[in-house]
Amino acid sequence: MLNLRIVGVLPTFDELPSFHDFKGCAWDVWGKDDELGTINLLTPEVVARAAQEEIRLGRTVSLNWPIHFPSRPVFGRKIPSITTFGKYGPAIPVRDDIIHINTQSGSQWDGLKHYGLTEHNVFYNNTPAETLSEGEMELHDPSEIDYSKVKLGMHNWANHGICGRGVLLDVVRYYTANGEALPYDPWTSHPITVTELEAIAKKQGVEFRQGDILLLRVGFTQRYYASTNEAKADLRGGSEKETFAGIEQSEDMKRFLWNNHFAAIASDQPSLERWPTPKGTQLHQTILGLYGMPIGEFFDLEALSELCQETNRYTFFFTSWPLNILGGAASPPNAAAYF
Repeated sequence: MLNLRIVGVLPTFDELPSFHDFKGCAWDVWGKDDELGTINLLTPEVVARAAQEEIRLGRTVSLNWPIHFPSRPVFGRKIPSITTFGKYGPAIPVRDDIIHINTQSGSQWDGLKHYGLTEHNVFYNNTPAETLSEGEMELHDPSEIDYSKVKLGMHNWANHGICGRGVLLDVVRYYTANGEALPYDPWTSHPITVTELEAIAKKQGVEFRQGDILLLRVGFTQRYYASTNEAKADLRGGSEKETFAGIEQSEDMKRFLWNNHFAAIASDQPSLERWPTPKGTQLHQTILGLYGMPIGEFFDLEALSELCQETNRYTFFFTSWPLNILGGAASPPNAAAYF
């Protein structure tokens, strides 16, 4: 099979084959054994160019929300438990931590093992769901790992790294820069359109290029900080109250994401796509299941937004080294931007 990574030619969305009723199946782009998906776009040449062009000021920004937040996670996920204790008693200056979290309760990458094509019971690259293990995983010898237990796991991205040119599209600032109110509530099911994203990119002077890591500031974090504790807790109120702004579910959005050949996409929202999704339109299935593209959620983009405005630059060097979880479905991103 032709190695498209080497020749640099990628099919357009409309040139990709379909999988049953799903248009835009990219499984053949990197081969039947691929477990990286669009992270394949982050070649040494792409990473080196981004580092050389974007790191100029020596300034850095963390993109990770503290793992404590939100303190009442949505979608029924485990409430974070972080315990610090004196290992030998309170009088001796030695402390340990015990942390229990759902890897998708706060800042996160959704991995290829997180969401597949539900109607057809397969994950990325036509991997049958029943062939992947679940339950507690006990591993002892790194040289004797059962591949079936870890296939499509987060360790693949953790070992490769998600590093390259980051691009922020600041939806919030686009609408509020002159003192206007944000024309939507980030805590409602509001769609962000392709037209909006392209207009924001144009206003910011951004031209996309292959392998970009796209970040969208939609407003969840800003709204969270401005809300009462009662309102924050109320987010965990079940499906009727779990309504969030996000990218629209449309064929145009699928084309936008694929034809720009982003390596990954993330936002500050609990769900990258508007939630709840209109019936039969869920983008997670396409982005993760067909493209193999990492989905980031709950990224903290507030400080990044300030630095982008200060420097009038909306591109930067981006790094993310997820936790090396063998067979993991998701991970905190451990992400940063460099200017």
